[in-house]
Amino acid sequence: MNAAVATEVELEIPFQDLDPMQVVWHGNYFRYFEEARAKLLRLIDYDYPQMIASGYSWPIIDTRVRFAQPLVYAQRIVVRAELAEWENRLKIDYEIRDAATGKRLTHGYTVQCAVDAKTGELQLVTPATLHQRIRNHK
Repeated sequence: MNAAVATEVELEIPFQDLDPMQVVWHGNYFRYFEEARAKLLRLIDYDYPQMIASGYSWPIIDTRVRFAQPLVYAQRIVVRAELAEWENRLKIDYEIRDAATGKRLTHGYTVQCAVDAKTGELQLVTPATLHQRIRNHK
């Protein structure tokens, strides 16, 4: 993954994230993605409070996860988030790797679109405020 903006977070799998089969329940992967996504957005100074202040909300409209290997209790993982697209939507790619071995365990993406917070109107192009923050980051 080679994008203009990317970041990583390291996490340890807690016991409460496991399902009856003793692996991480699939829904928890989105929480791990969110940890990395929030850090990525803070990196460009466009975290959720800044989004709201700019007059836009950014709901997730599409997502995909590919589970290659299960995550287990006490495993240390690295979650990478990378800004993949930002022209007409905000697409963030994710990769989860084992922290000790570097082996890729999971990958996926989320897609968010800008919505005018006052009118509820979907924006067909990314607002200038996001473009400016990405340019300022470089």
